[in-house]
Amino acid sequence: MTSTPAAEFRAAVERGDADAATDLFIDHARFHSPIVHRPYEGREALRAILRAVVQVFEDFRYTAEYQGEGGHVLVFEARVGDRALEGVDILRERDGRLAELTVMIRPYSAATALRERMAALLPPH
Repeated sequence: MTSTPAAEFRAAVERGDADAATDLFIDHARFHSPIVHRPYEGREALRAILRAVVQVFEDFRYTAEYQGEGGHVLVFEARVGDRALEGVDILRERDGRLAELTVMIRPYSAATALRERMAALLPPH
């Protein structure tokens, strides 16, 4: 079985290894947050976000995945405090490497709890 960047990303996130997940991205990667309207630019910004996420999400697990041309969608469930959430990681590739990550989360109350916890760990954007 051939490993893909999306499969390697999933494995790294599942073991809580934010650095390994980040290293799969190009230097000028882009991250679209479910909370912040303006994208984060660069792999090091993404690294800080993923390091915070592995601290904030509890009981994280991927539940499904879908693949299409140039991209991959990983569906997940987790908790932030007492709030259960569902979300998706949308991964886009460029030249065999991950280039972009978009995260969407529901419900709003869980996204709000996530925003509050992440704000304590990250500088303002």
